[in-house]
Amino acid sequence: MTGLLRISALIDGFNTFIGRFVSWLILLAVVVSAGNAIIRKTLNTSSNAWLELQWYLFGTVFLLGAAWTLLRREHIRIDILSSQLPKTLRHWIELLGHFVFLMPFCLLMIYESLPFFLTSFRLQEVSFNAGGLIVWPAKLMVLLSFALLALQGISEIIKHVAMMQGLRPEPETGGSHGTASHES
Repeated sequence: MTGLLRISALIDGFNTFIGRFVSWLILLAVVVSAGNAIIRKTLNTSSNAWLELQWYLFGTVFLLGAAWTLLRREHIRIDILSSQLPKTLRHWIELLGHFVFLMPFCLLMIYESLPFFLTSFRLQEVSFNAGGLIVWPAKLMVLLSFALLALQGISEIIKHVAMMQGLRPEPETGGSHGTASHES
């Protein structure tokens, strides 16, 4: 289990790095949006590429930040109900959710988005909008996001099993959804 916990810590560290990195893309999206608006109002001109870049940046933050959100336990939960349950039952519910819902969905999305991305890349697909951007980078983000989310799902499974075996402490309470320090 020690080796698996090391793998879990590596996954957590990688997803934390990615999450923190892509969070800075929000600032870039704001700058692009403001610049586009200023140019549009002052010079009476605009470009679809700038608007699409805003979408790409926001989509990248949303997609690549999903694994970090899971790691930090900031996804939507029903803590009012689950906090009343015994710890062991909560762990079993988490494991069941990860095995039955999260992992199959991630694997399905990886399976479906791989050809979606590869076809777009091979064709060098471009947006239908005049002056639009190439599309494959956005489609790559879908593929990468579900790969990162699946990895984080594996990490969460490892950590829950370790907690059930008493090899890892329970997450501290506090924070916005009951855990303040779930990061590694």
